[in-house]
Amino acid sequence: MSKDDAGKNGLRPLAAQPALPPGAAPRSQVPSVRYDLAVSGYGEAPDDGLPGDEGSREIFERGGASWYGIQFHQRKTASGERFDMTAFTAAHKTLPFNTRVCVRSLVNGREVLVRINDRGPYAAGRIIDLSRAAAESIGMLGQGIKQVALSIMDRDTDRCGGSAVADAAISPVSTAQDPPPAQAKAKSKGRPVRKVAPRKRR
Repeated sequence: MSKDDAGKNGLRPLAAQPALPPGAAPRSQVPSVRYDLAVSGYGEAPDDGLPGDEGSREIFERGGASWYGIQFHQRKTASGERFDMTAFTAAHKTLPFNTRVCVRSLVNGREVLVRINDRGPYAAGRIIDLSRAAAESIGMLGQGIKQVALSIMDRDTDRCGGSAVADAAISPVSTAQDPPPAQAKAKSKGRPVRKVAPRKRR
């Protein structure tokens, strides 16, 4: 279009835009944002909105949490004890058995203290498998998988869910090989116990 045609149509040429300095980013570039909340992280201490000392608690791991219940109730766990879906226990791939872990929901902020007594989960993206009681206490029964943050509670003065670890109602350590005294007595009354001498090696 010529200048004469532009003048007839009421259009004016655009003013020259100032050039950007050498090496400057374009004006339309948007700073990148990290959306890695669900990615496991070690040694992080984010602001989780907890009052007092709980806000500075170190995060051991982040990721997905699942739960298991009636289909595994009373089956033997990897630690040798029987799984109790009403106890506050959990399965983890690497943490030592009887480690106390505070599980914080990254969806609603609720927390539960659990004891590791099993191995798993082995599905991609999941870092812990909670008992039914533990899952219910942080409101994840209807959701299947929930994003959580794990903190190791290695002192009785540590706090989880607003209570000291020493005051939490966490299940005691028990093994399948050592039944409670009441069960042991009931078995001994049912049939006589006969001692068998050990075999001699040849």
